[in-house]
Amino acid sequence: MQHRTARPIAPAALKELRTADDAGRAPAAFTDEEGGAPLRCCLRRSRRGERIALVSYAPLRRRAARTGADPGAYDEQGPVFVHAEECAGPETDGLPFTDAHRVLRRYSADGRILGGRLVETPDAFARALRKAFDDPAVAFVHVRAVEYGCFLYEVGRD
Repeated sequence: MQHRTARPIAPAALKELRTADDAGRAPAAFTDEEGGAPLRCCLRRSRRGERIALVSYAPLRRRAARTGADPGAYDEQGPVFVHAEECAGPETDGLPFTDAHRVLRRYSADGRILGGRLVETPDAFARALRKAFDDPAVAFVHVRAVEYGCFLYEVGRD
């Protein structure tokens, strides 16, 4: 399997989300008193005392705007945590947030869902991702949290 890299939310999209999220709301930044929120800007967990915001994000809609694809009914938006201000981005190029139950949703290049898989153990994550990309129709995979269904990040074929 070739090396796969998690794709955080792109810096240009983050700049927009910090002004108005994909539901049209202004983000409400707050100080994270506990830490541990999965940040989609730098793909790590927040640290106690950091300023973060919970914003609505529509990954397939944004992809469609870039590529001209039409995800149809698969277009959705949901909550994601980001730093309230610009950050340095990911600290590593690995696959974060693999330490809990995850769902891997497979998508075609036009944003149509091709299936999904529940991953129940961290050691099964790499196998499930490899199996997803064994299907040549799969262009990208969304990694999501099971508890809330939140988008964590995208992994692309390239």
